[in-house]
This record gives sequence, structure tokens and C-alpha cells, in this order.
Amino acid sequence: MNELVLTANAGDGTISALSLDRAQGRLVPLATSGQLPGCGTFAVDQATGLVYAAYKGDPAGIATLRLDRASGELTEVRRRPAGGSLTYLSLAHEGRFLLGVSYAAGHAWVWPVTDGVIGEPVGEFSYRNLHCIVVDGTCVYAVSLGEDLIAQFTLSADGVLAPMEPLVAEAPRGSGPRHLILDGANAYLVTEFSGEVIRYARSADGPLTRAEAVDVVVPDSGLAPSAYGLDPKTEPLIWGADVHRAGPWLLSSERSSSIITSTALGEGGTLGEPTAYTPTEAQPRGFAVTADGEYVVAVGERSTHAALSRVEADGSLTLLDRAPIGAAANWVRILN
Repeated sequence: MNELVLTANAGDGTISALSLDRAQGRLVPLATSGQLPGCGTFAVDQATGLVYAAYKGDPAGIATLRLDRASGELTEVRRRPAGGSLTYLSLAHEGRFLLGVSYAAGHAWVWPVTDGVIGEPVGEFSYRNLHCIVVDGTCVYAVSLGEDLIAQFTLSADGVLAPMEPLVAEAPRGSGPRHLILDGANAYLVTEFSGEVIRYARSADGPLTRAEAVDVVVPDSGLAPSAYGLDPKTEPLIWGADVHRAGPWLLSSERSSSIITSTALGEGGTLGEPTAYTPTEAQPRGFAVTADGEYVVAVGERSTHAALSRVEADGSLTLLDRAPIGAAANWVRILN
């Protein structure tokens, strides 16, 4: 069965569905649906076929959508307001809880979910400019770009958050930590302002310890380190965005150069050096990798296409196909 690809298109408030046809090396457009102004994140419960998608407005909120896997159509079931415009959503405990963070509000919430109905928050916390929240089992990690840290919690079976010891794992001052992925005994963070990927060692009970970092900006690109309040759209500044693993490679995107960098991973997941810098869709805020690490689907905030690439033996990406989607896409998920 072909994988299903979903992209959030913030520009026109839709979600596009495409089929990843490996045999033909193609992305086949299926449907673009939804009325979700500024949609930039969603979480998918594959067991129930429900998609929880954030939308902007007054108030901002979360829509529950039912996915038809055959057609790619999304049908709205219900909505509920959130306490801010959401930047990242993740599901926990087999879909019984939805976790989200708001960059603008600097706040995070834990909502219980029953048959697609999102209840009142049962947990919350605050850090400036929260950009990412990810879950693995009972472990929850939230990245604060504004405070250069990763907050660390455990999540009980009934949705209670408890701080780990220590409560935070530090990132370098002024680096602008943005997106985090978990990978066994490691976690990898991409920074927005300094253009690094940072490896954190993850202990058996969850806390992260910063281990090493590597610069993933294209050499001689002319991009300068950025900072909060500066605008990479008006001056040549580093603008790191997303990070994912593809087999023996760690891939990271940088929006000013519209590049995905491939960094070699060594024994135990240690960081090697970047080996390839591959051009992709303009201003690539989000991308995703198939579960086997063989294919990448990338979208761009200044593009109306999704790009399908194959990961080569040297870590470089070979473009196979481009398919039309909605405007200003910034989030991608691939469903098995």
C-alpha cells in the first residue's frame, strides 16, 4: 500500500493529501480540504483516522477532522477554542491526550481526548516562545526558543504532568532552539538562529544532557546568525527550521538558503559532519521522512508544491517528483 502524505497549507488554510507511489517515484494529489485559517500543525491518530488540526483566529482553536484514507478527504467533526495560536501538536497515551504549544502565548496545554472530543485542559505550563512539544511513552519535551531550553516532564496515565530532574536541558544562549526529535538514547535539536543541530544524550528515565553540536549552514552562504526580532526575509540571516532522521543521516532544513543538509550519524547516533546540501522547495519550514528512511517529502512557505526525493547512499537527495498542494505549506506528515 502506498503511503499517504498530508501537508498543512497555512496560506489558504487547507490540508492537502497525496499518495506516495514508490513504484513510479511520484506524489499523486488526492484532495485538498478544510477551512483552517493559518493551519501550521496537526496530529494524526492513525488508529481512529482522526486528525487534530490547529487554526488561527479570534479565538484560535483545534479542529477534529475525519480522514478518508482512500480519497484523502478530510471531513470536519467539531472545533474547540485553544488559549493561543498553536505551533505544534502531539498525541500521547494512544491518542487519549493531545498536547500543544503556542509560540505567541508562550504556553502549553494537555487536553484529554475521548472519541475525538477534546476536553478541558488537565495540565499546562509556560515558557517564552514555545515552538515544539514531543512525546515518547511517558516522557514529554517542550522546546522554548525564547528561553533557550528544553523543558522535561513525565505524563501520567491520567494526564498529570510532573517535572523531571532536572526540569530543563539547556541550549546555547541565543541559539533559538526550535524543533526536536527523539531517537532511542538520543534527541536531536535544530536551532533557528545559530544554524546548528545539537545531540542530547537521553538517560533511561528521560532527562536530556547536551552532548555535541555541528554547524549545518551551507559554507560560504553569507548568512549571519540571527536573533529574536530580526527578519530573515529582509536580510541574509540563518533561519533553521526542521529536523528528521533518515537512516544513517540526520536531515535539517534552513529557510534562507532553501537547503536540506545531510549530516552523517556515527556509532551510537553521534554527529559527524555534513556531507550534502540539497536545494529544495523555497523556504522549507517543514519536511518528513518515510519510516524506512528512503524518501523525503519537503514543502516550502514560498511554494505551492511538495517535493519527493530519494535519500542516496552519500546522504544527498535526488528529486523524483513535485506535486501541487495548497499555498504556504509548512507542515508534513507521512502515514504508513
